[in-house]
Amino acid sequence: MTQPAAIPRVLSIAGTDPTGGAGIHADLKSIGANGGYSMAVVTALVAQNTQGVRAIHIPPLPFLREQLDAVSDDVQIDAVKIGMLGNTGIIEVVSDWLAAHRPPVVVLDPVMVATSGDRLLDAAAESALRALLHTADLITPNMPELAVLANAAEADNWAAVLQQARQVAAQYQVHVLAKGGHLQGAHAPDALVTPAGTVTEFPGERIHTRNTHGTGCSYSAALATLRPQRAGWEDTVREAKNWLTDSIRHADALHVGHGNGPISHFATLWRMRDQQHR
Repeated sequence: MTQPAAIPRVLSIAGTDPTGGAGIHADLKSIGANGGYSMAVVTALVAQNTQGVRAIHIPPLPFLREQLDAVSDDVQIDAVKIGMLGNTGIIEVVSDWLAAHRPPVVVLDPVMVATSGDRLLDAAAESALRALLHTADLITPNMPELAVLANAAEADNWAAVLQQARQVAAQYQVHVLAKGGHLQGAHAPDALVTPAGTVTEFPGERIHTRNTHGTGCSYSAALATLRPQRAGWEDTVREAKNWLTDSIRHADALHVGHGNGPISHFATLWRMRDQQHR
């Protein structure tokens, strides 16, 4: 890995959320909260709020490439977080750009399954996204997405989640962050699974709140930001998970929207500010 800047320059490639809780808007907050300089390339303009998605507009593909080239022609990129891609054309543009400008760190959040359980990509796009997994350093699927990648039914226990993660990590030769947030019970563990099958678990508590909109986006962006600043993926995941847990714990204080509200990305920083002024 090349030596990153003291403040890592992190590019988010994803869709928008005008209410600020998910997509690029969440990524920019996550990057800033974790010590990075944030940049963004828009793959889709999404009319959504805390209650759901209303419409999606896809800009022309040449304009997507123009955005990507505009950043990489001018700025040295230390890490990239990839989120919503949407269709085969978008995936191919991003893949071609990565081949030409491979950043030191690539974190891919494979957005494939909606909250409703509906598949978001057609068969051709799923195939293209699977090919893109090989170019990532870490992927962060939720449990439904992990099951799709493993060609299996969604896991209903932690052991099954880890087995699917091992399978996917070995098949695509990529680190997998297995996440237990969709499981039932008081615990919400995560695990880092290497291509060789090594598993490092990170215990977590389940926080009772409905305000978890954009959690996956935020987590993956934090991981991309912290990796250039830390010795390895284990330290990166541990710190990102602690930050995310604190952000979820204070989400209810935001009072944003009437549905599933966003997490509080700057809760830790705001608390430090308040303590300094006491």
